[in-house]
Amino acid sequence: MERCDSTTAIIGDRSSNMATRLKVTYYTAEDLPEIEPVLLDLYDRIYAEEKAGDPFFSMEAFTGRLHRQAAAPRWGCALGEVDGRPVGYAYGFARTADYRWGGLIETEPGADLAETDSRTFAFCEIMVLPESRGTGIAHTLHEELLSHRPEERVHLLVEEDHPRVRALYERWGYTKMGIIQHPGSPRYVSMLRPVAL
Repeated sequence: MERCDSTTAIIGDRSSNMATRLKVTYYTAEDLPEIEPVLLDLYDRIYAEEKAGDPFFSMEAFTGRLHRQAAAPRWGCALGEVDGRPVGYAYGFARTADYRWGGLIETEPGADLAETDSRTFAFCEIMVLPESRGTGIAHTLHEELLSHRPEERVHLLVEEDHPRVRALYERWGYTKMGIIQHPGSPRYVSMLRPVAL
């Protein structure tokens, strides 16, 4: 999976206090057949416990979401590797002008829900292997993915019962714009930030 649009970042390793080189490569929807086995393998390893009891997190459900999202406009994925070993990824796609905020239960005062074909990047997934967390990989993947985006703002969802994850996103510049819940899914805090801070 060698591409020219890759970058290398130095990240910290909490367990050994040593620096590690993280290679991050950006892929588009045309690359999905090549990288899908890697994405699914990482998902399986990361969500093993959640998958066991909740159909929403099953491999079948995730694969379906991945295919639907990759079929949307301007899908992009930042895949991270350490020593040639995939350790995590982040991906999303562009919302279109006809997007409607389905499942929105509440909105913050002044929330701007208007869309165009180029206004909002829907940040769908970010995941890192448990043994590689706390090293800066997630933030590096997030920022590298956004560095390729032409949209003006980015939207993501964080499960309502994960306040530490929400606090992390707030440190990354996101603010709450409402609460969303789709049929069969958890309740999510809906968050926005400009693509470029």
